[in-house]
Amino acid sequence: MKDVRITSHGFTATTAIRTHVRKRLGFALDRLSGRIDHVSVTLTDVNGPRHGVDKSCLVRIVAAGRELVCATVDSDVYRLIDRAAERAGRLLRRDAARSIESRRTPRAPARRLPVGFA
Repeated sequence: MKDVRITSHGFTATTAIRTHVRKRLGFALDRLSGRIDHVSVTLTDVNGPRHGVDKSCLVRIVAAGRELVCATVDSDVYRLIDRAAERAGRLLRRDAARSIESRRTPRAPARRLPVGFA
């Protein structure tokens, strides 16, 4: 991935976590990376200073002038990142398929000959 911004709130994102984010997003978004302008990932400790078990991951992808957003909550940070990357990849593929479909022009209906002409 060329431009991934990673921020964390409520806990410190270690180098290992940041590396995991880049690696998993690279796998999930690599096929359509030409469409992506930049990606921002926000990791948050949902329970804040109480250090509860829930963490959230918000992935924002700016691709082809549109912003795509997906969020995931999990207790394990690495599983959270894996699930968020999978969702982001599906979201980007779905968006790409929709934009291709909208660019296709419908075919003109076949001309039918009047009855008796063959």
